[in-house]
Amino acid sequence: MTLTRWPAQERPREKLLTRGEHVLSDTELIAAFLGRGTRGKPVMELSRDLLAHFGDLAGLLAADHKAFCSIPGLGPVKFVQLRAVLEICRRALLAESAERDVLTSPDCVRRFVSLKLRHLEHEEFVCLFLDNKHRVIEFREMFRGTLTSASVYPREVVKACLQANAAAVIFAHNHPSGVADPSDADIALTEKLKQALALIDVRVLDHLVVGEGTPVSFAERGLM
Repeated sequence: MTLTRWPAQERPREKLLTRGEHVLSDTELIAAFLGRGTRGKPVMELSRDLLAHFGDLAGLLAADHKAFCSIPGLGPVKFVQLRAVLEICRRALLAESAERDVLTSPDCVRRFVSLKLRHLEHEEFVCLFLDNKHRVIEFREMFRGTLTSASVYPREVVKACLQANAAAVIFAHNHPSGVADPSDADIALTEKLKQALALIDVRVLDHLVVGEGTPVSFAERGLM
């Protein structure tokens, strides 16, 4: 059934306007974003197909240009719109983090780094540089690696902290395998970075490992 035959109050856009975006299902949210379907495929069916193809909303948001445009009926215009929406969300979340003491909002940091790193197919090591009140100064992607590892150079991290005039830092990196448990190498690297940064009076507050589910915190596991 096409959306024009649905009761007006049950159409995704009308439903969002009258009852709020929180009541929409994942399929309805995608349908509201797409606006219309393709020839022979109503927008709700297309939305369900997208979720099935990419696994979930996060998988859809992480799709690259080629993968997204491989779906019949989708093209560069919708891809650009989707990436713009995602970047707006990322920047808003980072701005929210910058306005508060990140130690009182660890979930905000987790959401942000998960959004940045969770669906990457390579390892990436990033830093959140903080001022002396633990407000975010800058988010920086520091080192990009392969499917299984990323080389991290303490000297470059020290230089970046000095450039940002940071008083503290939070590290994060992803495990493309989906298993977020810290490896022995992760633990050894974190200790090495702590020692290097202690020489310039920069505190390492946490190291988050992003995989499937909630990122793992070194601080919460007593690994700091």
